[in-house]
Amino acid sequence: MRSHLFSANVELETSDYMSLQNPKLLKVKLNGELLARQGAMVAYQGAMEFAYEGAGGMKKLLKKVATGEGVPLMRCRGQGDLFLAQNAYDLYLVDLEGDSLTVNGDNVLAFDPNLTWDIRRVEGASMLAGGVFNMVFTGVGRIALSSFGTPVVLDASQAPTFADLQSAIAWSSSLSTRLVRTAGASALIGRGSGEAFQLAFEGQGFVVVQSSEGPYVAPHNH
Repeated sequence: MRSHLFSANVELETSDYMSLQNPKLLKVKLNGELLARQGAMVAYQGAMEFAYEGAGGMKKLLKKVATGEGVPLMRCRGQGDLFLAQNAYDLYLVDLEGDSLTVNGDNVLAFDPNLTWDIRRVEGASMLAGGVFNMVFTGVGRIALSSFGTPVVLDASQAPTFADLQSAIAWSSSLSTRLVRTAGASALIGRGSGEAFQLAFEGQGFVVVQSSEGPYVAPHNH
């Protein structure tokens, strides 16, 4: 049997614990544990088991219930090669080296269980704005982020920086954030109804913005 499929898409061998098999597929050489988004597993080779992780403690569970934010997690245990993906989104790896990163929960694919994480509220945000609670990761370890479209990294120290709530996927936790509102402009700015909200960033640090507001969700009445 012959096909370009077999030569162009053969599994890549790597010694890295967490690496990209291709721009949309994460390969993890698992020898212990990993926290990943529920349903992200597309294949594995070896001996593994997967368990519902919950919200990470009662305090985080109460935050998740109150905010709707956070990632439905599973704990992956075992040895072998684990392959993860999220709706064919573009994937990027970020190594934390004792610093901190804030991430939109929708864009978290997997992360090292040694990292400390929490759910936090964006300063100045009201419940009416929606999508204003995010996950903060701190420590030493690797995070796999997903992006719906190729992202751009903005230097917030260069100029006043604003991003749509659904488009800002990650930013330096050192940045101060606040919600700004553009009344009557929802049809022209971002996605929403009635009023448009943007996140304003100030300080020294970066903001990662995906080239989309996320996949289109058709209106429904149930």
